[in-house]
Amino acid sequence: MMLGDEHPGSAPAEQAAGLLAAAGMARMPARVMMALVGSPDDGYTAAQLAERLGVSAAAVSGAVRYLQAMRLVQRLSRPGDRRDRYDLADDAWGDVITANLPLYTGLAGLIDQIADENGDAPVSAQRAHDSADFLRFLASRLPALVEEWHEST
Repeated sequence: MMLGDEHPGSAPAEQAAGLLAAAGMARMPARVMMALVGSPDDGYTAAQLAERLGVSAAAVSGAVRYLQAMRLVQRLSRPGDRRDRYDLADDAWGDVITANLPLYTGLAGLIDQIADENGDAPVSAQRAHDSADFLRFLASRLPALVEEWHEST
């Protein structure tokens, strides 16, 4: 693994990737994403990412596909260059957060259904309804927080 002055922020990028992995993100996509945080302005090619991380091109390819599906990474093309380059997507975090809003509201509805069918356990059912209410609250507030962020930058 190449660490040091050759790649900006290599050590904290690996630490951040570790935090993301601990939170549930697959390790390789987390490493690729954090490497892209410190990318040059024109991004990295897959080969450059593989070299920076000390992994195979296939590992980078799978991680990039995963991150593109999550809308965290964008493909950059340059005229005259046949190799794709990758960088963080513009507003990656805001897009991911707002893209998950239907998940929160759908999950809240299903949790309410579970609680409604658990009438013999009123304490448990109330706890489930509270969880559903929290998810709906998040879904209603997150777009405003993302917008507030845009207005502050």
